[in-house]
Amino acid sequence: MYNYNPLWQTMKLKNVSTYKLIKSGIESKTLYNLQHNKNVTVLTLEKLCTILDCKVEDIVEIVPDKDNQEVDR
Repeated sequence: MYNYNPLWQTMKLKNVSTYKLIKSGIESKTLYNLQHNKNVTVLTLEKLCTILDCKVEDIVEIVPDKDNQEVDR
């Protein structure tokens, strides 16, 4: 599962609004996906890193989905 909480924290620290992201080329449907922890493209992550001048780990963290983990035997 993807968690975009780091994105919102980074935006707050850098005083960047969702309006600025839209003006910088991030589509509103992409913002919806980010707000609901849905998939986005690597290109989107790259754009966000460029806009916010940060690393990808400042935008997203991957949280293992316990229901879908395979058990090694």
